[in-house]
Parts: sequence; structure tokens; C-alpha cells
Amino acid sequence: MRMIIVAMVAIMSSIALADDVGEAHRRAVSGRDSYWNCLARQYQQQDKRNMSGPDFTSLIASACPSERQNFRVSLLDYLSVQFPDVDAGAHMSTANNAIASAQKDVVTAFIKHKAASK
Repeated sequence: MRMIIVAMVAIMSSIALADDVGEAHRRAVSGRDSYWNCLARQYQQQDKRNMSGPDFTSLIASACPSERQNFRVSLLDYLSVQFPDVDAGAHMSTANNAIASAQKDVVTAFIKHKAASK
């Protein structure tokens, strides 16, 4: 009887953990999408089209602070639930790299579009 109870507790715990991971993943994806959409709005604004590449890079680095922080926090939450044994500093590096990659992609698109329009 005790073995059945222990097995049921283990099964319920793994189901709860899977739900936690799934919910953390959903929030991380939602945070990513919000940040990307905000960066896309910055890219699409007409008054930004005449900016130089370095000026646009600076703008993007400081744009969307709340969306950026929400993405960072939700990604850190997901990574710490999905990979609890990994150092928190490694998770922070991963989150910061994801943000830098998003910014780089938007700046690259801006520079390519600007070069194509000349």
C-alpha cells in the first residue's frame, strides 16, 4: 500500500513539474513575442528611416525597456525550471544573448534595407 502511495505522489509531482515547465515556456514565448513586436514597431517608424546605422543601433539598444525586461525575466524563469541544476549565471548569459540576438537581427535588417534603398 505504501508503495502505491509513493508511486502516486511521484506521478503527481512529475505532472505538476511538467505543468510548471509548460507554463514557464508559454510565458517565455509570450515575452519574446512582445519584445520582438516592440522592436518591429521601432523598425517600422517612418522617422527612423533616415537615421544612420550607429544611431539606429543605439536606439534599439535602449528601446522597449519593459518588454525587454519581461522577456529576460520570463526566459530566466523558464530556464531555471527546465534546467534547475545549471548555474543562474549561465541562465542570465543565455537570456542576455537572446536579447542581443534580437537586437542584432533588427539592426541588420535596418542596415540591409537602408543599403538596398540607395
